[in-house]
Amino acid sequence: MISTNEFKGGSTIVMDGQLWVIVEFQHVKPGKGGAFVRTKLRRLRDDSVIERTFKAGEKFEEAYIEKRTLQYLYRTADTFHLMDTKTYEEVQIPAKAIGEAAGFLKENMELEGQFHESQMIAVQPPMFVDVHIESTEPGIRGDTSKGGMKPATLETGATIQVPLFINTGDFIRVDTRTGSYVSRV
Repeated sequence: MISTNEFKGGSTIVMDGQLWVIVEFQHVKPGKGGAFVRTKLRRLRDDSVIERTFKAGEKFEEAYIEKRTLQYLYRTADTFHLMDTKTYEEVQIPAKAIGEAAGFLKENMELEGQFHESQMIAVQPPMFVDVHIESTEPGIRGDTSKGGMKPATLETGATIQVPLFINTGDFIRVDTRTGSYVSRV
């Protein structure tokens, strides 16, 4: 059991029979009345976010989340095939479970799988990925009408905006959370 006084960002609780991650929390002690905790919770099943207020000292069941290293093997249509690196068990998950980062995954890349009661509840890709630029138009010196950015197609098939000085064949680092260019590698 975990009390609202012990809430931390990233903690996972069971509420109404579902798993929730604490995104934000704030302890409030008004001049009149009892203290309370204002929270922002994200449901792991579908990533929906709600705001909820609890009385100070209210207790919840804390969910144990096991983290395992998974290796990305290959993709078929809308399914990703991953392998647990310890048990060599193959796991199949839909592309929507990975989200926007699915466009930046390369074969043999390691991901973090989050499990609750032996059920996979989330997959966390690496924060940054180094990828090869398959094609991009040459940047024209002095052309800043588009904010100094141009589209580029990556080896994974995703298309992102990159600075004008990036050329076909370059290796770049991409932030998988936002899908944006970080630096040249």
